Amino acid sequence: MQAEGASVYILLCADGSYYTGLTRKAVETRVSEHNLGINADYTMRRRPGKLVWSEYFELLTDAIATERRVKGWSRGKKEALIRGDYDALPALAARRIKKQSSS
Repeated sequence: MQAEGASVYILLCADGSYYTGLTRKAVETRVSEHNLGINADYTMRRRPGKLVWSEYFELLTDAIATERRVKGWSRGKKEALIRGDYDALPALAARRIKKQSSS
């Protein structure tokens, strides 16, 4: 039997940082919990948070993989995702890889 799906989401925190999370609840419910300080270690001191992106995945494993991947992205790449500029994502990844290898 397959596990139910989950949503991956990005919050824009009051300090301008991004928080990427995963929830099996309704995304709006989880955002509300962040803003109330419930299970919100990172966002507790960065409230309020505003939902800027989310996507639902039928498979929990896909949601977990996506959350891990997005958490590792640069700010610029997350902002391209938020804008829906999917064409920019490969170039942003290539630039980051190039920067790291030239160090």
